[in-house]
Amino acid sequence: MYTHEDLNALRNQSLKLQGWIRQQTFSPEMEKTLRRFSSWEVSELIFRVNQSTFRGKLAADPTLPSGEVEPEGRQRWFSLEEVNELRRRLRVNRKSLMPPRPVGKRAIRAAVANFKGGAGKSTVALHLAHAAALDGYRVLVVDFDPQATLSHSMGLTDVAEDFTVWGIMARDLIRETERMNNRPAAAESGTALPRRELPPSITDMGLGDLRIADFIKQSSWSTIDVIPSCANAAFVEFASAQYRHLNPEWSFFAAVSRYLDQIPDDAYDLILFDCPPAIGYQSMNAVFAADMLYVPSGPGYWEYDSTTSFIGQLAEALEDLAYGFDKTLPTGKISLPKTFCELRFLLTRYEPGNALHLAMFDAFKKVFGDHVAEHPVEMTRAVEQSGRFLSSVYEMDYREMTRETWRRARSTFDNVYEEFRGVMLSAWDQLEDDA
Repeated sequence: MYTHEDLNALRNQSLKLQGWIRQQTFSPEMEKTLRRFSSWEVSELIFRVNQSTFRGKLAADPTLPSGEVEPEGRQRWFSLEEVNELRRRLRVNRKSLMPPRPVGKRAIRAAVANFKGGAGKSTVALHLAHAAALDGYRVLVVDFDPQATLSHSMGLTDVAEDFTVWGIMARDLIRETERMNNRPAAAESGTALPRRELPPSITDMGLGDLRIADFIKQSSWSTIDVIPSCANAAFVEFASAQYRHLNPEWSFFAAVSRYLDQIPDDAYDLILFDCPPAIGYQSMNAVFAADMLYVPSGPGYWEYDSTTSFIGQLAEALEDLAYGFDKTLPTGKISLPKTFCELRFLLTRYEPGNALHLAMFDAFKKVFGDHVAEHPVEMTRAVEQSGRFLSSVYEMDYREMTRETWRRARSTFDNVYEEFRGVMLSAWDQLEDDA
């Protein structure tokens, strides 16, 4: 017979080697590092200019980054920092290579969410983050999933639960309770307002004193930061239920949104959420804070059925928030009832030669219309490898496989990102009166 004590012993045994096991998927130096990008990639795939034009620009200005030439090689290879310096300084046909960014607006927030495990949420979030970074945007990724797949893929393997979304929510509970307790002692009618008391087990953890930057970690990409997750943060659903009991007035669903509101508007361009495969306290925080919602789904009937169930339950949960909470409670830059600027359904693991997948793609479009992304994530050998090795196709060196295999995998995510970018810019335009 096995009790919770036996399960806890197995967990502790696993945690002792968890960091070591995870690090084995990274470089020999036990740290994930970002590769360099060839001049062919930089010119044709990142800047989208002719190689001869790119070489001419470099030759005309010796102060520009020139990259490195590997032994016995002719190709020049550039770091991401060098790519971004070139992007800032180069002009092609008198046009800047910087990506569009509305002036005076905060970062756009996008949530990748669905009920179904295995729908490709972390894979989609990872590739969107990397594609946006290569496009010149500054990205903050927030990992809401206790499985921490995205955090691990970003090179973060040793994360304490205090510095996850759970820590942000506990910090918010402490601060919101203090704010409520510091209100006037009585209303105009003379009726005393309730005073909420939090136990020392919460207030003595020091979370209320943590700074905004304490939750943000650097990734192996210089323009991508991460608010990571970890397996120890799985208890957040139980803890959040307890917190709501301690302070029923606490607008728990707005905790992460209030936190993000404190980050300077121009610190990032895109804030991307990877959600757990369930509707709970963490996913509701992600959905509430998001300006746009991306729903990945596999191309089968059961995935379609699960996606339908997800949006139905999400609608019910958002309706409960809209009518179950005092509208005067502070929710920051996002208000009730919750609205999304953009909504898209994205098919993943798609095989264009599969008759069932083609039929399901048509079914999705018939049901959800223009909300279905035109470009699904196609299943290729390189895409499959990227999931297995916790790396995006953008991180994979094309010399480790045939260039055609790599290009096909990259092109599917390039197409997905191009469409995502258009949706993002549309949502950004709608933020003008709300930011």
